[in-house]
Amino acid sequence: MFDIAMIGHLTIDIIRVNNTKTEIPGGAVYFSSIAAAASGVDVLVRTRIAEKETVYLSEMTNAGVTVNNLGSKNTVCMNLNYSDDMETREITVSNLADPFILEDVKNIDASIFHLAGLIRGDFQDDMISYLSKKGDVALDVQSVLRCEKDSKLFFEDWVDKKKYLPFITYLKTDAAEAEILTGESDRYKAAEILFSWGVKEVIITHMSELLVYDGTFHRSPFTMKNITGRSGRGDTCFASYLAWRKDHNIDESTKYAAALTSIKMESPGAFSGTIQDVKNRMAK
Repeated sequence: MFDIAMIGHLTIDIIRVNNTKTEIPGGAVYFSSIAAAASGVDVLVRTRIAEKETVYLSEMTNAGVTVNNLGSKNTVCMNLNYSDDMETREITVSNLADPFILEDVKNIDASIFHLAGLIRGDFQDDMISYLSKKGDVALDVQSVLRCEKDSKLFFEDWVDKKKYLPFITYLKTDAAEAEILTGESDRYKAAEILFSWGVKEVIITHMSELLVYDGTFHRSPFTMKNITGRSGRGDTCFASYLAWRKDHNIDESTKYAAALTSIKMESPGAFSGTIQDVKNRMAK
């Protein structure tokens, strides 16, 4: 049995910032799996990419992640154009991969099932209720809010949110996504609303802090010295929280995830540090 099974698409990300273009692997499962593995848990990634691009899986396998590629005609390709401060971005999609279906997850045994989708339609909503019978479900809400049309991405509310949120143990959102779900611009109030709809632990990332709500607020600031590694912030934060939550309480997990994510944001790519690095940052 794995500690965390992550289901989602690896992407090829073309990043443009300050007139510089970089092509790197990306996607929620990329950033998430490496951060979780570095935090000491056993991680499975089940993904779909084209056979010709399986070289992009090597960084995850080298980090100790078990990777199952189910194959796809295409690999998702994202074009990310960041503002100079890297806090806002415009994303377009060049290719989409085949979606995941229930048959893809029936033979997985894990304590936590992390649905790390990129776009609505990567999996059907009934996968949430199905997996909740096998373990704890962790959902990144971009999986159900972010939509694609004519290569453009946009966000719209999740119609069946109140039906499926009670099946979710860990819900990750940022402040903007939380407002779409709840209509509340105050992220603290939004967290309370999401909790009242049945989520057990609401995880909200913001440029300044990580906020977790389980009936009590837990928060920890981000302490990065720069944001050259801004891409993947939310994915890294959510996964490191889930990994540390295995053997630690919510408050400790919040502090750990904020510290690890702060380190990651100081360098492009996935987290490349150690647990001791994170503990050292937490002690500052």
